[in-house]
Amino acid sequence: MKGFSGLPPVDRRLFIPETVWVLRDGRLRPLSREAEPEEWERLVGADEPIITKVKDGAWPMSSSTGPSMMAQMIAALRLGADMRVLEIGTGTGYNAACLAELGAEVVTVEVDPEVAAHAEEALRGAGCSDVVVIAGDGEDGAPAYAPFDRVVATAAAHTVPYAWIEQTKPGGLIVVPWAATFHPDGPLAVLTVGTDGTAEGRFTEPSWFMPLHGQRLPQAVLDETRERWKAAGEPQASRYGITVTPDGQDVWLDEPGAVIGWPPGF
Repeated sequence: MKGFSGLPPVDRRLFIPETVWVLRDGRLRPLSREAEPEEWERLVGADEPIITKVKDGAWPMSSSTGPSMMAQMIAALRLGADMRVLEIGTGTGYNAACLAELGAEVVTVEVDPEVAAHAEEALRGAGCSDVVVIAGDGEDGAPAYAPFDRVVATAAAHTVPYAWIEQTKPGGLIVVPWAATFHPDGPLAVLTVGTDGTAEGRFTEPSWFMPLHGQRLPQAVLDETRERWKAAGEPQASRYGITVTPDGQDVWLDEPGAVIGWPPGF
């Protein structure tokens, strides 16, 4: 299989389940590798996300991130040799494998035990036996394996769990897709952890991800976000930043003192 630009040469086929889900006739329907091998291969070889698990045949529950988005997030991590990386949201295990191929020591946490088991089996089959897979709540991080040089989430958050900051070395980075609470594109946040137990950073390119377990937003908030953003003059995502302390977090525009107050509670 041809590699994806910006990613190490890890075969994505080793991680994608035999049955995935695609949108057909307005509904999510299963696509079996056995029944439609050419379409399965085309999808796995395309630069697009793949839904790998659904609930009640209608609600996506897990997916494989589009490779170009993976490459952007990995670039944002600015990995160095032998860095210890905490990944929140194992999914298929493909992203963890790419991080490991780049020389990282990877600990990855997946809330769905079934998905975690699939990922662990796939990682072992791909020769990534050093990757630690934990079935648990990613908001808790992985304290037994801390401290980490980097934390990366593959699910959208509207609140940075403080455990991630506590488990990251001073000067370390946290990369997390943001829920659409202030900008409709759900931009990527890149935070640097300080020596004082805070983290601060700015938002970058758009990143659309399923929500972190327990951080799903009602559709009304997403709709209101777009209207508030338009009313504010549609600022570029890069103008926004975030500061996280033990007492909470503030999203701001242009500079840390210019805190935005919407939507309420975020």
